[in-house]
Amino acid sequence: MMRIGIFFGGPAREREISFAGGKTAMAHINKALFQPVPVFVDSLGNFILIQEELIHASSIRDFFPPKRFQDDIFSVYIESLRDLSQPAYQQIISEIGQLIQPHEFSQYFDFAFLAMHGPAAEDGSIQGLLEWFGMPYSGPGLLGSSIGIDKAKQNDWLKKSVGLDKKYFVLQREDYEKYGRETLFEQVKKEIGIPFVAKAPHQGSSIGLAFVKKDSLEDFDNAIKKCLFIQEIYREDWLNLTEEDKLVLLQKMVNLDEGIGFPVRFNHQNYQHPADLLASLQEYFKLSVTKASIHSIHSEDAILLESFVHGNEFSCGVIQSPKGRTVALPPTEIVIDESVEVFDFNAKYKSKATRKRIPMDASLADLQQIQKMVCQAFNDLGFGVCTRIDGFLSDDGVVVLHDPNTIPGMSPSSLIFKQMAEIGLTITDSITYFIRQSLRERMRTGKNYHAIRKQLEALDSEIKSELEAQRQQEKIILEIRGNNSTELEASFEAVKKQAHALSASGKQAFQVQTPVILEEGEILITINIAQWNKDSAAEMLESISKGVHPLIAQTHQLAQEITEFYTNIKTA
Repeated sequence: MMRIGIFFGGPAREREISFAGGKTAMAHINKALFQPVPVFVDSLGNFILIQEELIHASSIRDFFPPKRFQDDIFSVYIESLRDLSQPAYQQIISEIGQLIQPHEFSQYFDFAFLAMHGPAAEDGSIQGLLEWFGMPYSGPGLLGSSIGIDKAKQNDWLKKSVGLDKKYFVLQREDYEKYGRETLFEQVKKEIGIPFVAKAPHQGSSIGLAFVKKDSLEDFDNAIKKCLFIQEIYREDWLNLTEEDKLVLLQKMVNLDEGIGFPVRFNHQNYQHPADLLASLQEYFKLSVTKASIHSIHSEDAILLESFVHGNEFSCGVIQSPKGRTVALPPTEIVIDESVEVFDFNAKYKSKATRKRIPMDASLADLQQIQKMVCQAFNDLGFGVCTRIDGFLSDDGVVVLHDPNTIPGMSPSSLIFKQMAEIGLTITDSITYFIRQSLRERMRTGKNYHAIRKQLEALDSEIKSELEAQRQQEKIILEIRGNNSTELEASFEAVKKQAHALSASGKQAFQVQTPVILEEGEILITINIAQWNKDSAAEMLESISKGVHPLIAQTHQLAQEITEFYTNIKTA
């Protein structure tokens, strides 16, 4: 049985989303094929074999650093602790697990499944480290990862690959600090017009993102500061805050989903902990100063500004078949409630004001064009295994691609798993695919070829044995049923949870069924993986009534080589 080190956490601002991905992998990985080993990567870059029960925590800060090392006022990450001496850090580690070094990886696992995001996780850093120590890993290799992290360079490469009908402008931080804001704003308006989007070019797809929708110097300046992770506090505002309000403000600054994050630099000094910054701000505003400008230690050297595209936003996963053929999954439309102004971190991961439509509402020709272009970009930009490519279908039918993600988000409701379900793969099957295809990709590097090939052959043999064993079983029938919408939704959620658990066990064949009313009366029908993977019973019933979309049928056919190899037969 292959031991899989599941890497989550990391130093990036999206580390909590990485934590969610680690949970998904631990819960859904096929336990008949793999032994999961949780590897927490802390924000200082250390690798920790954590106690498995900690994976069920709500947040990284619930267990690391342990609560007794945090004060009663602020909830902080490890990099904010005042005492990070070797003895103190070793004590912290001993309470949650065991520190390991890269040269020791092979003692504990045979393969690294990467569920991390952002700088150091998607830019080739961890990939290079793993290759140096001979550890095969999931996802694209060094080339695809290095291209996938740089939004500005992505635009240049996409323009050469598929054409890019979008204006963009790279604003250097040095120019922003040197020249007048009015002059820069006028230059930006001349180059790309208004409205436009400002992006921190090396962060995740939802971090450091702002819209400038009107001809406002203030809005422009605020957008740049957000992408450079600069927090400004005006003296008048500070003096009007209560002591409790000040604590709330500093805590928000710590929180990576809404603040600039710590450590920070203020008034020519670095601050690790928010309590120290609070004390300094109290003294600072006793003077007659206008404002305090606080900068994240981890900032950007430039900002990417892109002209706004009017149209429907989509996201499209691209995967490889076992023989290396590129296959685009069904483009998914991100339907955003009008109350959402910016599709940022909170809108993507915490808001219920967005939903997914698979495939997106477009003509078959437009959907096919999207798939064609994302496949071309996937090949030209040197990606591999799996990449999610976002884009827009403009109002006049032009496809505009942007922001490839080489390690897509991996919560159970993530786009990539929804799209994989449309071709017949459960979350468990998808994870098996990621591991298997990643082994095949690592063989192409010319490093440890025969050792990785041996791993691949052993895994293929185990997959075939598992499926053969299930062919001999009588399938468990899981039935979704309810006398009203409330009961139906409750049954749907319970059955979906049970189906995922059975799939992850790798030992039991099953089918999911639900009753439908026909002229001759009620009959039970078997529903497919995509249908019981919907977000609600109402969406499931809508999917059943609509039948199979032509694009889904075509994509399923194109992915036949994958589904024949990976589809878990217990799900029919």
